[in-house]
Amino acid sequence: MKTQSKRRPQPLSPDSSPNPFDILTEEIVCKILDHLHNDPFATKVFSLTCKAFYFIESRHRRILKPLRPELLPRIFHRYPFVSHLDFSMCPRVDDNTLNVISFTWKATLQSINLSRSRFFTNAGLSSLFVNCSGLVEVDLCNATQLTDLAASAIAEAKNLERLSLARCKSITDMGIGCIAVGCRKLRSFCLKWCLRVGDLGVKLIALKCKQIRSLDLSYLPITEKSLNSVLQLQHLEDLVLEGCHGIDDDGLSTLDQSCKSLKMLNLSNCQNVTHTGLSSLINGTEQLQQIILAYGSSVTSDLFKCLNAYSKLQSIKLDGCTVTSSGIKAMASLHAPVKELSLSKCLGLTDDGLSILVQSHKDLRKLDITCCRKITYTSIDIITNSCTSLTSLRMESCSLVPKEAFVLIGARCSFLEELDATDNEIDDEGLKSISRCSKLSILKLGICSNISDEGLAKVGSSCSMLKEVDLYSTALASILIMTEILLVQTTKCSYCQAEGSEGLKDIRCVLMQRTWYLFFCVDLVVFLLFRSVAISDAGIAAIGDGCPTLEMINIAYNDKITDNSLISLSKCRMLKALEIRGCLGVSSIGLSAIALGCKQLTVLDIKKCFNINDNGMLPLAQFSQNLKQINLSYCSVTDVGLVALASISRLQNMTILHLVGLTPNGLAAALLACRALTKVKLHASFRPLLPQSILGYMEAHGCVFHWRDKAFQKEMDPKGWKLHFGRSSSEVP
Repeated sequence: MKTQSKRRPQPLSPDSSPNPFDILTEEIVCKILDHLHNDPFATKVFSLTCKAFYFIESRHRRILKPLRPELLPRIFHRYPFVSHLDFSMCPRVDDNTLNVISFTWKATLQSINLSRSRFFTNAGLSSLFVNCSGLVEVDLCNATQLTDLAASAIAEAKNLERLSLARCKSITDMGIGCIAVGCRKLRSFCLKWCLRVGDLGVKLIALKCKQIRSLDLSYLPITEKSLNSVLQLQHLEDLVLEGCHGIDDDGLSTLDQSCKSLKMLNLSNCQNVTHTGLSSLINGTEQLQQIILAYGSSVTSDLFKCLNAYSKLQSIKLDGCTVTSSGIKAMASLHAPVKELSLSKCLGLTDDGLSILVQSHKDLRKLDITCCRKITYTSIDIITNSCTSLTSLRMESCSLVPKEAFVLIGARCSFLEELDATDNEIDDEGLKSISRCSKLSILKLGICSNISDEGLAKVGSSCSMLKEVDLYSTALASILIMTEILLVQTTKCSYCQAEGSEGLKDIRCVLMQRTWYLFFCVDLVVFLLFRSVAISDAGIAAIGDGCPTLEMINIAYNDKITDNSLISLSKCRMLKALEIRGCLGVSSIGLSAIALGCKQLTVLDIKKCFNINDNGMLPLAQFSQNLKQINLSYCSVTDVGLVALASISRLQNMTILHLVGLTPNGLAAALLACRALTKVKLHASFRPLLPQSILGYMEAHGCVFHWRDKAFQKEMDPKGWKLHFGRSSSEVP
């Protein structure tokens, strides 16, 4: 029998000239495609090269992330071997869609993400799970419409291994019981915020699903009654009990089971659990590696006495807890090889306590001391001298740490990959020292008024692996925030002689008459202007030239930033998130450069960039087809620009407050043209002006409107717009 040769792409036609790609086997072409999976546009261009490549790409594709349900019929037949479906960008998925999916990919489908989708019921799920017997992973987070009938449909997925039902608030113990009986191969199960699931449902899961490795019971109304069954799971490694207020010391003391396989335990926000209950819960555990006790009871010596026996403990998170000196000393005496320590917002942490800790745990890789306002140079000196292998140091708002301390970080912690120095006294000398950390990928310098282009230039030239940079309001925000603080404290208004908070209102009333804030605090402004060197185009150019893999940058409220900065950043082809809110010197010219150069851009905030108009929207519409989220508030964009943006097929989230040139007709046209929208933030004045039929149509297709009755003002947002790619399923609703 002859051995079959590898299939080769055929020429486009018998009469065509020789195709140089004919020498490539299908296996080689597939290997090429494997390297293009992170760039959807590269894959598209590849498939359009020739008919043979188009055919191979369609058979090679395993992952699909549809934008709109109406596009599904076109792809059902083109991609016959899809195994992973992600509908996180497709809010409207109904029963008919699930029914078609269940027959199209019944032999190949392994996972499906419906966490952002609505409009399907138990009928659609039943068809999906009955026909797609190979399903092993399903995400149904946020499906608040699902009831126990849907849970009984899920029970048909006999091979299911990973299931997330976070915020499925209508499912009860009865539905969970059905899943427990039907899905006995479950390894990971998330029930976070399933508020109608209690001890009975959790017991059934523990009794029937013996293969469980990860179990998230956050915010469930459960007690110790179900924990005995949970602790009998022989393969359980991760247990999350965050916010389970029904669990307390008295109940935990009655436990007579232990879980030897447990590696991670999360008891955050369990204020009724102290070291006594914890000791009962982890008794007999042999593999414990991570313990999370954030926002819980005080950290005392008794707590670490019960943890002292766990020699494999590597990560301890005590964020928001009150720590005692005896507790710190006991933590320092742990014999475990602690690699990660999180003490963010811990009250009571001082130089003495922190110094003892880091000197005892010199192998630390990650340390979080955010908002620990009592630590000084002494702590940083000992941290950098003891923990030279640190890869992550988060120290936002450590207000007593002087600028000299940051020189030590760069000089001694050369392996650093992440540094959060937001709202600190770091200066250019500190940045020059930190530039020695050549592996640095995340650098946050928001509200650091002592830095300038000189320090940034050194970082840009030395830290080529930077992916995230935060330079939020290094100068302008400091002035405006402090100005407003002074005005709040003004005892008497110079305009109307009113006192206290009434005076503030009248001052703002004066502002409406074009009297500047600065008129009331000249001395403070002069001081801050002298102190704040600020970041300009030269510093941003150094980042743009030296950091080709940059993905996120925040330069909001930097008043010296112009279009030249955006032109420099346009060289960063991997840029995904850009915030230039309040940068008065940028215009449509700079934004056009970003659109042309940064085609992977997904998040854009240009709020209060008054010089950006329709001329900036047109290039975005043409080249930024990956854009998912945009804030246009207070810009000079009109109907024309907004309608142009509507052509971006992936656009899901828009904030469009106070666009002076926007009319109800233009807004209506843009909304109808933008098919993928899931969230729109609008001024309440538009609500009665838009036809109710349009609003109803948009809502029926999965779009949620947030109406804001906010007066036009030039307010300062001291925290900025957090750069992100959409809310995660773990956030509290």
